[in-house]
Amino acid sequence: MSVDLPFVTKVFAALFAIMNPIANVPVFLSLTEGASDAVRRRVAITAAIGTTIGCLVSILGGQAVLDAFGLSVDDFRLAGGLIVLTIALSMLQGSSSPTHGRSPKEKEDAVEAESVAIYPLTIPLLVGPGTIATLIVFGQTARVQSKWLELAIGVGAFLALLTVALLSAPWLGRHLSATATAITRRLMGMILAAVAMEMIVASLRALFPGLSH
Repeated sequence: MSVDLPFVTKVFAALFAIMNPIANVPVFLSLTEGASDAVRRRVAITAAIGTTIGCLVSILGGQAVLDAFGLSVDDFRLAGGLIVLTIALSMLQGSSSPTHGRSPKEKEDAVEAESVAIYPLTIPLLVGPGTIATLIVFGQTARVQSKWLELAIGVGAFLALLTVALLSAPWLGRHLSATATAITRRLMGMILAAVAMEMIVASLRALFPGLSH
């Protein structure tokens, strides 16, 4: 059985761009500042497990959510594409998107190191609206085109990389320069913008068939 490598690559690249482990390493370190390495490892493992669960729920339960609200995947693909595009534009400008972050009031609240694993690290920094929208669309594609294996490989490979990045955050923080983080953020922003445009164009063509001619 052949594997659609372009689809695997697309899934991996989209998740890497939107969750960006490299850019989130400084965030992880700042959220766990002053914590021991053992605590940081527990936070990393908890965040990795929480992100995996969030991804599975988005992929497997996404269609049920759409059906409950009477929405088609094309409606959601268009909305999701716009959300992802706003995140990409923020990344291209070198800043974090408020969609995948906390409000100024929330940032003022003191949070203990071990309590940040789920909020705000897993939700909304890693599994935010953009991630959920993207996974629901990929899940629908896998369902229609029978590409569950490709989706599993792409998501699994990224989650493995994310786990390694979180566990290695203290080491990466010592060796990753601000310039490298900024360059990576902008590069991932370009990739994410391309993914967003593909989602938007595909949804518009489905909603308005005349645009295909």
